[in-house]
Amino acid sequence: MKQDLIRYFVVDAFTDRPFGGNPAAVVLLSEWPDDTWLQNIAMEMNLSETAFLVPNRAGFDLRWFTPTVEVDLCGHATLASASAILHTGLQADKSDIEFSTRSGVLYASLNGDRIQLDFPLKPESPTIPPVDLLEGLSVTPAYVGRNEYDYLVEVETERELRSLTPNFDQLARLDCRGIIVTSPSTDPEFDFLSRFFGPAVGVNEDPVTGSAHCCLAHYWQKRTGLDRFTAFQASQRGGVVHLTVRQNRVLMAGNAIIVAQGELLVCRDR
Repeated sequence: MKQDLIRYFVVDAFTDRPFGGNPAAVVLLSEWPDDTWLQNIAMEMNLSETAFLVPNRAGFDLRWFTPTVEVDLCGHATLASASAILHTGLQADKSDIEFSTRSGVLYASLNGDRIQLDFPLKPESPTIPPVDLLEGLSVTPAYVGRNEYDYLVEVETERELRSLTPNFDQLARLDCRGIIVTSPSTDPEFDFLSRFFGPAVGVNEDPVTGSAHCCLAHYWQKRTGLDRFTAFQASQRGGVVHLTVRQNRVLMAGNAIIVAQGELLVCRDR
């Protein structure tokens, strides 16, 4: 077993104020420990995502864990990781930060007072909704689609979206990462709203889900013909995501606030 200084941060992503947006833990490592240790730390942090970073020649290896599973793509924890890297000066020139991930190479860069992520679009296709989806949400959808990760459900009104009280036990039976629910916005500041439910991966409702916007950006581009959006995720904490669609990529920008930092006082395997 190895004992050394392991720094971590808690970062509120997609918000310009503390205690808003989506909190993620970011753990800075010098090398990869075993997966059980990583999962135990994510469980201990008990946030929707914990990001783990290990430097490589081009930038950083990046992995994301919920309290129960490792996931393939996470936007808010990538934004949080970039914020921690910039804060600590690990990439002092502040050029594009390159992340090697299970979803390929991702990039982050400063864009004014925001951090901008370069992510792949994750288009959905129309699908027949399973019974557990409709009963679990208790809605009559205007549209149902699915991509490689999630179901996408559009409801007709913002009021319907905000008033959802899902049956999480029923939604957890679905064979997917999560359920994105979206609607038009009545607020002219925003182009659309969303909520995200992921009980199957240990997150009943995620405050702000960057990776869901890889699907939402493409969906609302099809619906409106627009390439730029300002989106609001209408969770209890809430968060704002600025989107630009460029061919098969989406530029996803938001603010981030570091609210805590500390050291892990635990042993890990080499």
